[in-house]
This record gives sequence, C-alpha cells and structure tokens, in this order.
Amino acid sequence: MATTTARAQWIDGERFLTTATSGHAVVLDSNRESDTAPGPMEMVLAALCACTATDMVTILRKKRQPLEHLTVSARAERAPEPPQVYTRIELEYRIGGAVERKAAEDALQLSKNKYCSVSIMLGKTAEISSTLVLDAPAAAGAR
Repeated sequence: MATTTARAQWIDGERFLTTATSGHAVVLDSNRESDTAPGPMEMVLAALCACTATDMVTILRKKRQPLEHLTVSARAERAPEPPQVYTRIELEYRIGGAVERKAAEDALQLSKNKYCSVSIMLGKTAEISSTLVLDAPAAAGAR
C-alpha cells in the first residue's frame, strides 16, 4: 500500500505553507476575505479537474483518439453549515480533435467509476454530473 504524506505549516492569519510527498509547496489561504492564495476547498475542486482530466487523456490516447485539447471545468455547491462539504458538482469536459463521441463517453465513465480517486471520494458527499462537449477539429494548418 502506497503512503502519501502532507504537511501544513502556519505562516500567518489563515495562511499555510503546504507540502506533500512530492516535495512541492503550495500556499493556501483559508480566509476568503484576504484571499491571498487558493483556499483548501478550491484546491480539492481543482484536484478533481486534474484527476479526471489525466484519466481522459490517458484513456483517449490508449484508444488512439486524435485529441487536440481538453479542458475540464467544475462548478460546485457547498453545504450551508459546517462541515461545508461539496454537495453538488457539475463537470464540463471540452474536448477538441476528431475524437469519437463513444470513445469520449467511455473514457468519462471509466474515469468517474474506476480511476479518478478524487471523484470517487467526492461522490460520497456530492452529486456529480457531467457534460461532454466535443469541439470540431482544428483545420489543417490552422492553430
């Protein structure tokens, strides 16, 4: 079983220097009024986008789909009282290239139901819905 570690060191106010197993550091600010850095819950939502996007790219490459671009956007609602967990999350997957809709839909389902650890954890408290938008491939020579 793999072990991951994380640490938050108080800087001032409600700001913390966080580090994890990888050694990378991120400043987080829990005070949404001072808003000097991302908040912890914002980072959870960003982690969801990155986790499922990673799955989508990996799966579509394995399916030999001509992916040109991918953007995953999230919009979320939180519980009004503590703990203010996410209760509803809407994900939009915007995919560019001549990617087949069925391949994209299959990749999305695999990410949601099997591979994306963040999605599976958040699904314990939040209803997660998804929209898939396939953009037309870029014209030859155009960028």
